[in-house]
Amino acid sequence: MLMRFAYRIHLTLERYFPEQRLFLKSDTETRFIRLRPATQAVAVVVGGLALGWTILATAILAFDSISAGSSRDQVLRQQALYEERMNALSIDRDLRAEEAASAQERFNLALEQVATMQARLLASEDRRRELETGIDVIQNTLRRTIIERDEARAALDQAQNVAANSGPSTEAGRAKDTVETLEFLAESLDGTARERDRMQGVADKAAEQIAQVVQQKREIEQRNDVIFSRLEEALTVSVEPLEKMFNAAGMDPDDLLESVRKGYDGQGGPLAPLSLSTKGAASAEEIRANAILSGLDRMNLYRLAAFKAPFDNPVKGPFRFTSPFGMRQDPKGWGTRMHSGTDFAGAYGTPIHSTADGVVTHAGWASGYGRLVKIQHAFGIETRYGHLAQIRVSVGQKVSRGDRIGDMGNSGRSTGTHLHYEVRIGGNAVNPMTFIKAATNVF
Repeated sequence: MLMRFAYRIHLTLERYFPEQRLFLKSDTETRFIRLRPATQAVAVVVGGLALGWTILATAILAFDSISAGSSRDQVLRQQALYEERMNALSIDRDLRAEEAASAQERFNLALEQVATMQARLLASEDRRRELETGIDVIQNTLRRTIIERDEARAALDQAQNVAANSGPSTEAGRAKDTVETLEFLAESLDGTARERDRMQGVADKAAEQIAQVVQQKREIEQRNDVIFSRLEEALTVSVEPLEKMFNAAGMDPDDLLESVRKGYDGQGGPLAPLSLSTKGAASAEEIRANAILSGLDRMNLYRLAAFKAPFDNPVKGPFRFTSPFGMRQDPKGWGTRMHSGTDFAGAYGTPIHSTADGVVTHAGWASGYGRLVKIQHAFGIETRYGHLAQIRVSVGQKVSRGDRIGDMGNSGRSTGTHLHYEVRIGGNAVNPMTFIKAATNVF
């Protein structure tokens, strides 16, 4: 049975692969090699498998090459888009800075105008008081003149009575006395009338000056209202983004301002209140001016707090984020672990900058971090910069925001060149991107 099956297979193969003979001839003899159908079939199958494997391997290699090229192009495109966004953010930050400087200049100009208007207002207030004093003098003079006129009339009546009762006087004497008395009274009345007319003119002129002063005061108040409105609007535009930035970072603005105010209490502190009124009670303009000055003091404290908190990016050159804050698969294959910072991958030697004002507390090798720099900032905040290639600061050194503190490297427990950046508050690690994103629309 088995022989019959093998025979049938041989006949089938012989139909497609007839027996072949390969002759090998030499000088002395001739030999041949018999190629049976089974041998030919095995050779064809092996050759086909080899050809198929070659085609499959070539296709896999080509696919990998194409995939690697497309991934690299995609990474380059993403990097180009990120660089464009960073450039746009930098331009926006510069525009914000220019707007803040322009607002400061406008505020200084407005303060000068307010001071000038205050001087004019005080001068008009002095003139008004002088006019009021002049009117009082005129009124007292008129009263005194009226009293003197009444006394003169009473004296005239008394003289007439005396003249009428004096019997020994002659008719000529009485007539003469009457004429002299009338002349005296006429002169007195004429003088009183002239004085009254002069005082009335002075009073009319004083009333006109008072009306002018009132009109000038009303115009000054209107100009002050326009200036105060512009200042209040500019102050709101400048302060609101800073408040949103601190709130987005999870920091209480009032607590921050109180801390900064304590630190700068003897070096400027709140601006002194502005007094626009010469009376005891505060005017509406004085209240608005003091509110604006208080808002400017708040904005200045916000600015100081912003430089003391890490609202900046530690890498200014080209980079990409390779690992975020939170749980992740350990790059060394040790399972799922907590990643307490954010990784920035870039070129070896890329400058690393401090993200806020502070003092260096560690500058050297640390287990896992490699070359590490720790900076202590205000409000209990600490930043860490790990895996550096070179450290450019020393312990105890004071640094400002933007100062270069080291170079990006691959030291310590690392799989490639990158910066491991941490932000810690009270010793607890928080997401650094919270601070970086919070400052995106401000700086």
